[in-house]
Amino acid sequence: MIQVSDTAKQRVIGLMREEGFDAAKDYVRVGVKSGGCSGLSYDLSFDNKVAETDKVFEDNDVRIIVDKKSFLYLVGTVLEYSGGLNGKGFVFNNPNAQRTCGCGESFSL
Repeated sequence: MIQVSDTAKQRVIGLMREEGFDAAKDYVRVGVKSGGCSGLSYDLSFDNKVAETDKVFEDNDVRIIVDKKSFLYLVGTVLEYSGGLNGKGFVFNNPNAQRTCGCGESFSL
């Protein structure tokens, strides 16, 4: 399961609306792909289709889909949003990551 903080929820809903998606019926697709300075990087997008192999969750009124492979890397992750002085953006607090890069966009196990 992936959890969504209150600040991330507000930002996700606003971005979905801007891009023509409806948070009540569409999804946030969260995934992991090869790349980044630590080996794996997070992928975040909006989607309105669920594949057979996707896992579907809902937390804090945000509907989330994760492909089967990425799910193994993301179990227990909390999606947060930071708007601080060090930059704005979504932050993945992943308990499975053993090492992360300085920017927080990539990780390794």
